[in-house]
Amino acid sequence: MECTKLRSELGLRTAASRSAARARALACLAAGALLLAGCRLDMHVQPKYLPYEKTDFFADGRSERQPVPGTVARGQLRLDELMYTGRENGVVADKFPFPITKADLDRGRERYNVYCTPCHDYSGTGNGMIVQRGFPQPPSYHIQRLRDAPAGHFFEVMTNGFGAMYSYAARVEPADRWRIAAYIRVLQLARNAKIEDVPPSERANLTHAASAPPSEGARMKSTESTGQAR
Repeated sequence: MECTKLRSELGLRTAASRSAARARALACLAAGALLLAGCRLDMHVQPKYLPYEKTDFFADGRSERQPVPGTVARGQLRLDELMYTGRENGVVADKFPFPITKADLDRGRERYNVYCTPCHDYSGTGNGMIVQRGFPQPPSYHIQRLRDAPAGHFFEVMTNGFGAMYSYAARVEPADRWRIAAYIRVLQLARNAKIEDVPPSERANLTHAASAPPSEGARMKSTESTGQAR
């Protein structure tokens, strides 16, 4: 009898302990849920203004505030007038803000081929693919006006746009705009160079190449072209 009574008491105590543990667990869960719900409510319902929302708090009625005069965004303190505008003392400059190396010309050619050839074509005559499809034709880089134009003019056009051409300032960084301008000079020189522009050490090679008889492949191509013309 005593053993049965003891076992019964132990069972009741175990059940009570389990019930208390469940109650404590539920209380903890409920408290955690309340805390999470409170945080979520604070994150969603907070005092704020949406962009361009009106307000009576400021005299101008605008919730967004203008930057303090003279504020410059990080990385945009552009004190070098030539580098970022193509001008010196307000005048379009005929110089580059850094020495142009072969690596710069190679980079300028690569950027020119990406951004400029659709209109200006690979040689700079202004007969690019979209021009052939009806877009207004830009002037050739080889006309006298653009051959005489200062280097800063090309940088300025790429920066601000000109005529039907829109600005490329958001697409091409300033240094690459200068490299493209340098490559345009290469195209102009290639089309309009004189023998006097060639270093004396290289002139003999050009003279020899010009006087050499055409190769067999060149003769065959010339014959084919003549036959087709007829």
